[in-house]
Amino acid sequence: MIITKISKAVKTEGRYNVFVDEEYSFSLDESQLVNLELKKGQDLGEEELAKLKTVSDFGKSYIRAVDLISRRQRSEKEIRDYAWKKQWTPEIRDRVVQRLKERRYLNDERFAESFVRSRTNNRNFSKRKMQLELIKKGIGQEIIERVLAESEFDELESLKNLVAKKRGQYESDQKLIQYLARQGFRYDDIKRVLGETG
Repeated sequence: MIITKISKAVKTEGRYNVFVDEEYSFSLDESQLVNLELKKGQDLGEEELAKLKTVSDFGKSYIRAVDLISRRQRSEKEIRDYAWKKQWTPEIRDRVVQRLKERRYLNDERFAESFVRSRTNNRNFSKRKMQLELIKKGIGQEIIERVLAESEFDELESLKNLVAKKRGQYESDQKLIQYLARQGFRYDDIKRVLGETG
């Protein structure tokens, strides 16, 4: 099997299509192409070709994961869930996660800090709701407790803000209380804030 052509990919900038025996076989990014020293006319064995296709799959998967993280920070579980949805092999998934951690793109503690900071700025979340969302995203209890303890989050201020925002939307305090309880706020705090703002 001979590499008969290497050409720039039309749809994906920075990737190169590699043709073997006149047919498209796989694609690589520029650094992979340089590191592997592939060139036109090179003879490939079956095992070598299979390895190159694995390198190609890893490169594509890694770029997709980086693109995902560039839009917003992700937890490790979110990346693993994405890998499952996209049907990456366990080997590719684990290699991508490892590379993301090495490059410091993936860090559950930093993710949790950013998550709590953004919810704190939003000013209508309860501590309980934040904990549940972080658990869903695969963040460990120890990290959650530490990040929440170190944050400037004030649950009572958050509750007051939400009451001010939602009070006019409910015909009775009872329905508002039910809504606030579903948001994770404690009943005693709800009664106290409603009493202060009533």
